[in-house]
Amino acid sequence: MSAIDEVKQRLDIVQLVSEYVSLKKSGRNFKALCPFHAENTPSFFVFPERQSWHCFGACGAGGDVFSFIMKKEGFDFGQALRLLAEKAGVTLGAPSGLRKQIGDKQREVLFRINEATAEYYHYLLLSTSAGEVARNYVAGRGLSPQTIDNFQLGFAPEGWETLRQYLMGKGYEEAELLAAGLLVEREGGGTYDRFRNRLMFPIRDIQGNVLGFGARALDESLPKYLNSPQTLIFDKSNALYGIDRAKAAIQQDNLAIITEGYMDVLTAHQHGWENVVASMGTSMTGGQLAIIKAILKKLTRNLILALDADAAGEEAVSRSGEIVDRMYEVPSDYAWMKYDDAYDFEAKILGLPQGKDPDEVIRDDASQWQKLITDAKPMINFILDTVIAKVDLESPKDKSTAVDKLLPLLSQIKDPIRRGHYVQKLAQLLKIAESYVEDRLRQFQAAERRRRVSKGFRSPTLAVPALVSSSPLEEYCLALLLQYPDLKSEGMGLSPDYFEHSENRELFLKWQQSDEFPSLEDSLDSSLYEYLGSLLAKDFLPTLRESEVARQQTLNDCIVRLQERWLRSLEAKKEELLAMEAEVGGVTAQLTKLEEQGIEESKQLREVFVKQGHRRQPITRRTEQ
Repeated sequence: MSAIDEVKQRLDIVQLVSEYVSLKKSGRNFKALCPFHAENTPSFFVFPERQSWHCFGACGAGGDVFSFIMKKEGFDFGQALRLLAEKAGVTLGAPSGLRKQIGDKQREVLFRINEATAEYYHYLLLSTSAGEVARNYVAGRGLSPQTIDNFQLGFAPEGWETLRQYLMGKGYEEAELLAAGLLVEREGGGTYDRFRNRLMFPIRDIQGNVLGFGARALDESLPKYLNSPQTLIFDKSNALYGIDRAKAAIQQDNLAIITEGYMDVLTAHQHGWENVVASMGTSMTGGQLAIIKAILKKLTRNLILALDADAAGEEAVSRSGEIVDRMYEVPSDYAWMKYDDAYDFEAKILGLPQGKDPDEVIRDDASQWQKLITDAKPMINFILDTVIAKVDLESPKDKSTAVDKLLPLLSQIKDPIRRGHYVQKLAQLLKIAESYVEDRLRQFQAAERRRRVSKGFRSPTLAVPALVSSSPLEEYCLALLLQYPDLKSEGMGLSPDYFEHSENRELFLKWQQSDEFPSLEDSLDSSLYEYLGSLLAKDFLPTLRESEVARQQTLNDCIVRLQERWLRSLEAKKEELLAMEAEVGGVTAQLTKLEEQGIEESKQLREVFVKQGHRRQPITRRTEQ
């Protein structure tokens, strides 16, 4: 979590604003005379559930805790952050440049420690009598000396301080070995080796650096498999075992096969399938799929997931919408963009025989493994077939239930040709008319649109959700502007008001005022350097990277969405205040003013919907009935 997010979470906007103005409770919210302009009737409101404030009077200003302090104290963003961090008890780190240098040095030390550890364990496996039990195990699994050497397999002996003594003898400090996850602290003081009497699998990144270790018990110890803990350089959810050895074959074959175990990778490589990697034992049908894509995106856009067929089928059906979102590299907050230009990443499912993993299949019959690869099904086909396999085709109820299960998946396919293909396929498999599926799909999509609209305009009697720490939509828009200078002219027309989060608004304003990137970097407070770096590191679809027209259209879509969100937020706030002020006998003039402002925003929303080509209309207000 960044310091900015931590400050937002620790501070309460009501408490902060009350230090400057006298707030009066108004329903769930608070109101006061605006501190930024002269007025007789309170038009300044604080929304605790949103952690935001807004003036509905002459100045029309609004924002979060940062924007309030910046406006009230005349501070820039950095000054506001330092003041609020002190109030919140948040310690700000060193300037980003220095922090990066320190972090880089720490990572280099951990890489060196892990490399020395891998070499030591490899030596113990090959050249010591203690390593015989591990040598017998790998021989029994059919691993060749070449495979053992290629993947630098090792052996961790039974001793509690063997590795500790070896590495400290090399000059490394105990604290560094703890930071690498190789030692564990004792409750009563002292440390001991984390891995004991285990076969060791060094886990490397794509460049070949040792990130951490996987370890298999050679006795009855539990857990059977043990990984390094999360460290500065190792996170098992962000690692693929064997990627350093597989990257050339993946690129050459334009295909990556993802398994779930170390032995699967070793056996596959030994038998010639060098494009196989493992996902470190985490789920490959949820968020892990997005991470896998991120690691492999420069090598291939074709994946085959080697999964237990039954387990994979159940998971895929229950989370089909999420799976499809993550397959096609489109952020979940951009549902409006899904499937429009994202079909350049193909994921298939290889259904393994029940009770077998790739290691066993390959060793028993390599030709069967090749057939399973050839017969792998595209993800959507796999989901459809999994559902249909459990349907009694003589039961109308079963058919109806199957269609209902698949509607969330079908509804997300925006390409009409692809959607029509799968509607037709489903109808054929169920032996029903296509029109039945199409009718149910239209009903489902209409219900989803109503649900989204009602979610955007909550009744004043319902709680308003608190704002998240940042906005993916705002970040996506900023990343486009920062990475593609050809969007400068289109982006200049974007209003800073559309950015609800002060860090995003500040960054946008500095971008707007800068002619070139170096001047932007120079104008930023150091507290935003790290955030700027994360936006510059965001990756986009090839269609955006290669087409200026696609970039302009995507940016225009983002701008329209930001404008729509801003207008909806204002409408929702005013609708809420109208109801609350009316309940407590609010001033007639103030109510009329809020009504008039709301009508104006409804008109602007209609203009936004026309731009989007949407048919839906904003909610009708009382004055329009």
